[in-house]
Amino acid sequence: MSKIVDFYKKHLAGLNKYWLVTILFLAVTFLVGDSNLYNRYKYDEKIHFLENEISRQKKEIEQNKQKIQELKTDREGLERFAREEYLMKKESEDIFIVDE
Repeated sequence: MSKIVDFYKKHLAGLNKYWLVTILFLAVTFLVGDSNLYNRYKYDEKIHFLENEISRQKKEIEQNKQKIQELKTDREGLERFAREEYLMKKESEDIFIVDE
């Protein structure tokens, strides 16, 4: 116990006790626990990543809605889609599959 008292008298005696308690409180608040600064930074990065992912998914949804609308209205587009995606063909055609 005397080491703590000696440390206090040597280094902290000039500080006001209220400032000391305030500094310790802030240190514990920002550096220890679930909401410390490092965790908050990680959470902010994750939030930013997820917001970007949400906007990317919304754009992809809009593109898919446009494709679906085109397939519902355009018969030639539907035929082209079936040929490309499901490798369908007409009777007089041959299909060559090239893997890249």
